[in-house]
Amino acid sequence: MTQAPADLRARAEAASAHLPGLILSAERLAAMVAPGAHGLRRAGPGEDFWQYRPAHAGDTARSIDWRRSARSDAQFVRDREAQTAQAVGLWVSAGQGMGYSGAPERPAKGSRAQLLALALGMVLLRGGEKVGLLGQPARAGRAQAARLAEGMTMAPTAEDDADAPPPEVLRPNQRLVILSDFLTDPAWVEALLARAAGLGVGGVLMQVLDPDEENFPYAGAVLFRSFSGALRHDSRDAEGLREAYLARLAARRDWLRAQAEGAGWHFGHHATDHAPAQALNWLYRVLGG
Repeated sequence: MTQAPADLRARAEAASAHLPGLILSAERLAAMVAPGAHGLRRAGPGEDFWQYRPAHAGDTARSIDWRRSARSDAQFVRDREAQTAQAVGLWVSAGQGMGYSGAPERPAKGSRAQLLALALGMVLLRGGEKVGLLGQPARAGRAQAARLAEGMTMAPTAEDDADAPPPEVLRPNQRLVILSDFLTDPAWVEALLARAAGLGVGGVLMQVLDPDEENFPYAGAVLFRSFSGALRHDSRDAEGLREAYLARLAARRDWLRAQAEGAGWHFGHHATDHAPAQALNWLYRVLGG
């Protein structure tokens, strides 16, 4: 569906107004995480010296740096820094359901997911990594953070409650970070991970939920309606649904975790009433930081 120019202009103005706050919040959050970190640096094949480390069982005599070892009683190996063409791709669901917040003091799921994605991108860019939104060029450098923020805020909201990243945009030598609520039909996850496994692409699935979706604190007569209006359920005894709902949520998470681990990925979840730094630290760590 094509949007009218007036609608596009209004959305662009709203996104532009939101952009400085998102960037500032992400910068503050990124500064709290992994202070002094240098991207995803690791030992491996490469040209540049990285660090000396004590020799371990299994290191060959050829790998010992005898000049450095002569200055102490221990033997040291000269590690080089891995040089890889991998880039990190970020994808944040723009499904209408991501606009949900159960209380005025809590951010919408989509807003929290954007904050986490942008802050993670800033941490990685700070370490020299190449980062981009999925399907767009991954670049290094400080200016890329502004491009990421603009791309996220200007992305159109999906017409339905959910959306999915197109598997065809995956490329070899990528790491992906997928943020969604994963509450609708998850068939796309299986398709995405199957293609990722075939291309040697690793990554992370992170489920972002409002605490009301985590705990189901409803009772009495409640009309449940999806953001798009496509789904409705009029309950006269919402409390009686809690046990079944929580069981289905647990089953969905078990399925997502199994799918992720089967493809060599990681799965985590985050509630919007928890500190975002906890989720950001976890994302950075499982990516290899």
